[in-house]
Amino acid sequence: MGLRKDFLWGGAIAANQVEGAWNIDGKGLSVADVATYKPNVDVKDYRKQVGVTKSDIEKAIQDTDTKYYPKRRGIDFYHRYPEDLELFHEMGFKALRLSIAWTRIFPTGEEFEPNQAGLDYYKAMFNKMHELGIEPIVTLSHYEMPLALASKYNGWENRKVIDLFVRFCKVCFETYKNDVKYWLTFNEIDSVTRHPFTSAGIIPDQTDNLLQAEYQAFHHQFVASALVTKSCHEVIPGSQVGCMLTKLTDYPNSSDPRDVLASFNKNTMNYFPADVQVFGEYPPLVLNYFKKQKIHIDMTASDLEILKENTVDFVTFSYYMSLVSSYDENNLTLTTGNTIVGGKNPHLPVTEWGWTVDPVGLRISLLQLYDRYHKPLMIVENGMGAKDELTADQKIHDDYRIKYFRAHFNEMIKAVDAGVDLLGYTSWAPIDLVSASTSQMSKRYGFIYVDEDDLGNGSLKRYRKDSFTWYQKVIQTNGTSLD
Repeated sequence: MGLRKDFLWGGAIAANQVEGAWNIDGKGLSVADVATYKPNVDVKDYRKQVGVTKSDIEKAIQDTDTKYYPKRRGIDFYHRYPEDLELFHEMGFKALRLSIAWTRIFPTGEEFEPNQAGLDYYKAMFNKMHELGIEPIVTLSHYEMPLALASKYNGWENRKVIDLFVRFCKVCFETYKNDVKYWLTFNEIDSVTRHPFTSAGIIPDQTDNLLQAEYQAFHHQFVASALVTKSCHEVIPGSQVGCMLTKLTDYPNSSDPRDVLASFNKNTMNYFPADVQVFGEYPPLVLNYFKKQKIHIDMTASDLEILKENTVDFVTFSYYMSLVSSYDENNLTLTTGNTIVGGKNPHLPVTEWGWTVDPVGLRISLLQLYDRYHKPLMIVENGMGAKDELTADQKIHDDYRIKYFRAHFNEMIKAVDAGVDLLGYTSWAPIDLVSASTSQMSKRYGFIYVDEDDLGNGSLKRYRKDSFTWYQKVIQTNGTSLD
């Protein structure tokens, strides 16, 4: 069968990891602007990497430095996007997934009028993308909520944030209704319990019951997503709204039924945020989990009606690795993954950051998601962080990256041949950027090398890697030539 003729090949970025310009043209502080580079913390210890306290936030607000706050500088995409979009066009991109920074439009989240400079910036970017034939796929919340809302309301724990987010989204829909067809509400919405501050603006050390706050934040995001889906369909006829899940594919460590059960439980909790957005209701097993854990979610009858009436049109997900589970963690060798710690599969290699490399797991994930949801799918993040070397003749020979993508594309195509309806694929990331979890530049994902180190030193000059030309050919042949 092969991929559909209009398959959306491209790449994915996030505003907070590329734009920089953190205090330019009226932008307010976001939760990403207080994330620090921690060179003395093990890159595999993601909990310490993403951890933040109220004191850390207060210190960051007073600090105008960008050296140890790398998401404030990014890769200067804010000023260099025309050049970078031209490079994406040269590769043949059909689509680019990107996010709109909430704090460029509403600096604190509570303004009544949007910041026109922020609206104009994205308008110019979308114009350039359409000039180059690149379809925007826009994420409305990608780990960059206003810091003011985190400090004032403890982020998404507070119901007031729903209306503020809906207002922001409606402004985006009305402003870009002729520019954007594909919208995603929350990036990796399942991540609230893994990094509550980054994902939901919850400050752990000013929270009495963290687990309660996290699941209340989930609920408020679900309601907001449903309201935003409704608004988008009303403002932009023919628009498509999707949810976005971190696909944390988990296998039993053995055939011991207890290991199978442990893995089932992990996968069930991973699926549940997408279940709510696709089916419009909470799964019974999750509701029972709340009851057993004495988690009381403030949800109204109106909330449940809104969820049921405004489900998403398609399902997107990130996939980087797989893990294994056991009823007894003493049976496991633990390793890290995409902001998670779990059992290491002895049959799979790992990257320098401890992430397992499992191409077949991508095929399994596609089959599982399509079988569960019966909705069109899109892979909106997949890639491998690695240390790249710029040679004396200004080349980057990254055969390891080509090998990674080739293996994953082969499995992706097999899933499509098995019947999966796949709309597109956007790699994470097409250009080197600041890592979400470790705030490093040296953890490089791109087909394009950016001359910048972990402390912000460098010319910011862009260089094509060997994988650039390889991916260009993959797109040209719609995946039929992977050599």
